[in-house]
Amino acid sequence: MRLPIVQYGDPILRAKGKKIVKIDPHIRELAAHMIETMHAANGVGLAAQQVGEALQLTVVDVAQVEDRPSTMSLNGARVDPKANMPLILVNPEISLGRETTMGTEGCLSFPEINGEIERAESAVVRAETLDGKKIEIEATGLLARALQHEIDHLNGILFIDRMSSAAKVALSSRLKRLQKETKRGPGKNRPAAADQRAL
Repeated sequence: MRLPIVQYGDPILRAKGKKIVKIDPHIRELAAHMIETMHAANGVGLAAQQVGEALQLTVVDVAQVEDRPSTMSLNGARVDPKANMPLILVNPEISLGRETTMGTEGCLSFPEINGEIERAESAVVRAETLDGKKIEIEATGLLARALQHEIDHLNGILFIDRMSSAAKVALSSRLKRLQKETKRGPGKNRPAAADQRAL
């Protein structure tokens, strides 16, 4: 089932997700709906806050992106990222590499808005699967960026918080308009711009 995607201006996007203590049928169903919603919206990641639930749960899928490569190791073994998508991560924790790089990001909660964001080039994520297994993912490229973006969401941090002051000023009128639209009523599940994979 496709879920409505929460738009900027809704306070739940600023809520830190609660740790998931028990992986019950609701969590499994929510994860399945999040994957369907992410794919329908042409996204590469979706956090629980973006569908109205303040939980430590996110899904990521970079398999369809050809022009922004990724590398991935799973529990210490190098694997093909595409063969391991989508990822469903419960209670993820992240460690960042020292080297950083700029890259374009969009967000499904910010339709048709994107910006250049500085992120670590590599990241290590420790999380649980829906089976309760602990996994460790080492990632570079788009996968590392997507993981950082989504885990930020789980902590109430939005990609606009990572923008330069100048970029925020340039987008201020569009952000204010989006906030007003959100306050007027529930936002529609608008797809991201066709040429920009959103996180």
